[in-house]
Amino acid sequence: MSNRYARIAFSAAARERQKLAGSYRDYGAQLEHGRDEPQPLEPREMGFIRAADSFFLGTATPDGWPYIQHRGGPKGFVQILDERTLAFADLSGNRQYVTVGNLTENDRVALFFIDYPLRERLKVYGRARMVERTEDPELVDRVSGAYSGAIRKIAERALVITVEACNWNCVKYIRPRFTKERLDEAIALERRDAAAEHQRLTAELEELRRENETLRVRVEALSSVAK
Repeated sequence: MSNRYARIAFSAAARERQKLAGSYRDYGAQLEHGRDEPQPLEPREMGFIRAADSFFLGTATPDGWPYIQHRGGPKGFVQILDERTLAFADLSGNRQYVTVGNLTENDRVALFFIDYPLRERLKVYGRARMVERTEDPELVDRVSGAYSGAIRKIAERALVITVEACNWNCVKYIRPRFTKERLDEAIALERRDAAAEHQRLTAELEELRRENETLRVRVEALSSVAK
C-alpha cells in the first residue's frame, strides 16, 4: 500500500503535533508502513471526480505563497486519462496567468473536490504539465469537448495532472448545499414516488370497491332468501 499521501502531507512538525494531540497513530504512523510510491486512483475516486462540476486548484508562487483558484464546468469536465492521470481545459479568463506562472516555476498542485449534498470531499496531490494547443491540438480539443459553443473555443491549453496521492477528507463541518439541478432531481424523484404511490392506492381502492360490491350482492341475496 502506498504511503505517499502521508509523506507529502505530514511534515515533521505536523507529526510532532499529532503526537501531542494523540492522533499520530492514525496519521503520522502511516509512514512506518506501506511504500513510498505513487497512489493510483481507485474506482470510488474516479467516480467522484467524473461527477464533479467544480473543484479548487492550489499552486504556490515562487516566493512560497499559496494560490487557490476555482475551476468549474459541466460534469465530466475533469477527464480521467488513466488511474494516475487527470486532464482538463485551461480556459481563457482574466489573463492574469497566476496559475500558469506558478506552474512554470513549480509543478506541484493540490486539487480539492467537494460534494455538498453528499458531504464528501477529496484531496488530490499531483504534478501538473501544461500542454499548449500548438503542441497537441487533439488533446486540447478532447478536454474542451465537455464544454459547448463558444466556451469550447477559448481553451488555451490542457492541464495534465499526474496524480501522486489522494485522500478522503473529514465530512464533519461540511454544510449541505444543493444546486438547482440537484433540487430538480430530488423533486422529480419525489414526484415519481408520489405517482407510484397514487397508482398503488388507486388500485387498492378499486379492489376494495369490487369486494364491497360483491359483499353487497351477497347480503341482498341472503335478505331475499330470509324473506
